[in-house]
Amino acid sequence: MTKILGVGLLTGWGAGAAALPEDARRAAGARRIVSMARPAINGERFRRATRESLLGVAAVDAALRDSRLDRAAVAGPQTALVYVTAAAYGASNKNFIAGSSPPYFPYTAPSAVPAEVAIEYGLTGGYVILVGGAVGTVDALWQASVMLAAGRATLALVLAVETFEECADLWARGRWATPRPLVEAAACAVLAGQGDGVEYGPGEASTFETMAARRAGETLSCAPLVGLALARAAGMSSARVTGHWRGRRAQVVVAT
Repeated sequence: MTKILGVGLLTGWGAGAAALPEDARRAAGARRIVSMARPAINGERFRRATRESLLGVAAVDAALRDSRLDRAAVAGPQTALVYVTAAAYGASNKNFIAGSSPPYFPYTAPSAVPAEVAIEYGLTGGYVILVGGAVGTVDALWQASVMLAAGRATLALVLAVETFEECADLWARGRWATPRPLVEAAACAVLAGQGDGVEYGPGEASTFETMAARRAGETLSCAPLVGLALARAAGMSSARVTGHWRGRRAQVVVAT
């Protein structure tokens, strides 16, 4: 059965599920956005990298620590990478159009974050990018299990990154679309197994979806991985992970 070996979770509240408040809305107070700082990652290559790219690298590092895996364990063609985001390339696009020091054009693409992750960790296996909210991450967990089941990978990383600060004005205009607070997050789950035993399809909101929204706030595509982190912290042997986005709902059940 597909199993979650570890989950790396970084949010505006701090690192890990233990950093989440009991009530995100109350903890945020008047803040509409709970932001994360730019990670301090050494290396000349990262000098030009966008903040969301660095957050993706940091989330994978946290996931490997939680999984007790080193970099050598994921390097090469047998590790798949599935990346999901709804907002994390908006900042670089806005800066490219209007910024005084615009980023390199390649950083305006949704592929910028997983590309930096793939380079940093030597990933050369299957590669999928999904653009959307929480339901996209449920799809990503399913896609990862499909690649494991087909033998195209022995490990899979499901990564989600969401940043909001640089586009705060745009989110303020669309405040009707998302509840508050918006909480920046980067999360990664490491999957292994034969890709079997995974239940996938439509489904109502799970306990962990509701808990993730209450404790983390609105993290868009990161929400299902927040739910997984909470399930693992609660000692659950399996978890029903759900998500919704623009009228569509999906669920997936995985061993934790």
